[in-house]
Amino acid sequence: MQHIIDRFISYVTVDTESDASSNTCPSTEKQWDLANKLVEELKQIGLEDVTIDENAYIMATLPSNVDHEVPTIGFIAHFDTSPDFSGANVKPQIVENYDGGDIVLNKEQNIILSPSYFKDLLQYKGQTLITTDGTTLLGADDKAGITEIVSAMEYLIQHPEIKHGKIRIGFTPDEEIGRGAHLFDVKKFGAEWAYTMDGSQIGELEFENFNAGYAKLTFSGKSVHPGYAKGKMINSVLLANKFIKKLPKDEVPERTTGYEGFFHVHHVTGTIEESVVELIIRDHNLKKYEKRKKQIAKLADKINKKYNKKFGGPIVNCEIGDQYFNMREKVEPVMHIVDIAEEAMKALDIKPLIKAIRGGTDGAQLSYMGLPCPNIFAGGHNFHGKYEYVPVESIVKATQVIVKIAELTAAKKQ
Repeated sequence: MQHIIDRFISYVTVDTESDASSNTCPSTEKQWDLANKLVEELKQIGLEDVTIDENAYIMATLPSNVDHEVPTIGFIAHFDTSPDFSGANVKPQIVENYDGGDIVLNKEQNIILSPSYFKDLLQYKGQTLITTDGTTLLGADDKAGITEIVSAMEYLIQHPEIKHGKIRIGFTPDEEIGRGAHLFDVKKFGAEWAYTMDGSQIGELEFENFNAGYAKLTFSGKSVHPGYAKGKMINSVLLANKFIKKLPKDEVPERTTGYEGFFHVHHVTGTIEESVVELIIRDHNLKKYEKRKKQIAKLADKINKKYNKKFGGPIVNCEIGDQYFNMREKVEPVMHIVDIAEEAMKALDIKPLIKAIRGGTDGAQLSYMGLPCPNIFAGGHNFHGKYEYVPVESIVKATQVIVKIAELTAAKKQ
């Protein structure tokens, strides 16, 4: 277990925060630091065909060790971390034999990871946890996934008695800003199907996710001296506020769960002359998702009709676009790939938690690119913030799941 801890810490202490405002790939130069490190490590453990392209996409091969035909399968994870919270100078803390009580992450700043708020902690009583020091995120999303894939490949190389077909692995940049699959070469990868190791708590197995879109509304105004503004000023900040108030108040992330969709206003800037509202649109159901997009457009049209004469033209410009779609449509025709993962978990006494992702992974986009790609737990909790943690035993179990999937795939009659 110490070997896995050391590997994980060696990854999370490398800053790989991505940047949505960048137009390069990877979006930050520092992602190359871990990417190049991973390439060398994959070669050292004995993988073949280890490549990294000009955009930092990494691929490698574990050749088949059986003489019969077996589908080529893949395992994929991303090495960037979220820009939502700092990923620089990560200082992991190890809590052995967790006693079920509060964990002081940072005494000076009184930052405490408590099971009274994060109840999932209690299921890991007696285990070894890796936490933050309260000043950064941890990076288990998705460096736990990378740890598991590398460790599983190393184990299979060291244990040739475990029979498996050809396995391809892939590590991507910029998943956290929605671009992880954009430049992924599915043909070069050459797998029949794959799994992203990018879920949360132990047992998670997911093959459906949100349909996802974005909207950007730019409100124009007219600035006039406030002392003489009656009947003349149009304050774009107030227009933006009116728009936000028209959104369904209960259809927001903090008030929805399960298959419930939402609108999420995540960025607002404004002056009298111009205000911008940015939001994301999410729904598992495609018809409801399309209806949500139309709802935004309709609200914008109403505002334009109301102010068109006074302003002398459209007062709000509305941009709406798609980000990714529900992978369920692409995975259901090949449900045996989910069945194999479920069987692997059960063989390891892990209770499968099959549920819909309230988000997306590289696998969602890859599934639409011709590579069906369900998602498997990586073990971490409270991603993208200072309360992030991962049980080491969950990393070990996820590693074992990868090995078992490889073994079961080779044993299936084709």
